[in-house]
Formats: sequence, structure tokens, C-alpha cells
Amino acid sequence: MAKDTRWTDAVRTLAAQGIDQEFNNGYLRLYTASRPAGPSTAITTQTLLAELRFAATAAASVTNGVITFNALTPDLSANASGTVTWARCLKSDGTTAICDLSVDTASANVIVPTTTITAGVEVAVNTASVTVAATSAQ
Repeated sequence: MAKDTRWTDAVRTLAAQGIDQEFNNGYLRLYTASRPAGPSTAITTQTLLAELRFAATAAASVTNGVITFNALTPDLSANASGTVTWARCLKSDGTTAICDLSVDTASANVIVPTTTITAGVEVAVNTASVTVAATSAQ
């Protein structure tokens, strides 16, 4: 039988509050192509489209395990053209990965006005959030 852990919202919020500071002054990088297996997996065929910055206090709120971020600083000039499919969050050092997120115009961790990015054009996100899962398989 597989192990299955289920967390209360209060515990998920505590866990999220321990994570939220990792994003302060960090980076949100938008990429094309398939998302890697996880944030420890190297970027290979994916193209970096844009790089936005989290605020000095990245999290606006943490409720029921959901970290909702303050507005991110836009990328004033996108690196490349393409269709954004996922994002990687990095700590303020710009090299330490925190997590990979879904990106779309609705129902994703990162909500963008459009998934089509054009080189040299400003890129912003509407909203961004991360959820600490209520259950985990072990």
C-alpha cells in the first residue's frame, strides 16, 4: 500500500510561510517547450523568453497553503520570441532554483495576458501563486 499524507490547511499555511521568503528579490523566468522533470533538472532545449523580478517582500499573502505574490517587476524587453509554457522561480542569487510553475492565460500558477512573447517587447504577468499540496504520496 502506498503511503498517503494529508495536511490540514493550518499546517499547509505554516509550510508555505516557511517557503515564501525564498522568493524575496528572486526571479521568475518564462520558457518555451516542455517543462523539465523538476527544478533540479537543467534547462536544455527550452528558450528563455523573459525574466521578471519578485518584490523585496515577494508574498502578498499566505492562506490555506497558497502563496499569492505581490506584483512582479516586468521584463521591459523580452529576450526572445515564442510561446511561454512554464516558468522557473529562482532565489535572489539568480542561480538557485526554487520551483517550476505552470503558465497560461487562466487556471495556472502564473497568469499572463498572452502566451505569445515577442523579443524586445515588455512582458508582465497578471498574477502568480504557489500552492503547498494538501496531500503527498510517499
